[in-house]
Amino acid sequence: MKRETSEAAPGAAPVTTSGEARALVRSAVGERWESPSRRAHEQDVVDLLLVVSELAANAVRHGGGLDGVDVHVSDEGVRVAVHDHSDVVPEAAHRPGVLPVPHTSAGGYGWPLIHRLGREVRVTRRPRGGKTISVLVPLRAVPVDAGAPES
Repeated sequence: MKRETSEAAPGAAPVTTSGEARALVRSAVGERWESPSRRAHEQDVVDLLLVVSELAANAVRHGGGLDGVDVHVSDEGVRVAVHDHSDVVPEAAHRPGVLPVPHTSAGGYGWPLIHRLGREVRVTRRPRGGKTISVLVPLRAVPVDAGAPES
């Protein structure tokens, strides 16, 4: 099984926005998961980018800011780890994927969405403060037809 890690390249600007996080993850899929013989199923990539958006937005909104993103690529899919500055573990972390009660919450759909689209959701405190939330999002391979032009 091929297993790699991708962080911001040395000297590169840190990832501090949802858009930068999505770009990093999309690049990792293209460079290290896909190959001349396979592509990632587009719906899986959409799901992956949605999970990344939710994790990054939650880090900004509830975690004192986005403190980096790690991308681990394997044949199974992509594990995204989003770091923030807050030591507070979200209350929702103890309720995997439960939807909020309609009309009583201004939000709360991100965590259930992360659980429905991803696997192995983990919340860990970082030694220097803050926390990391990581999620494995499976990717299905779509074979590339050797005779067809790439799109």
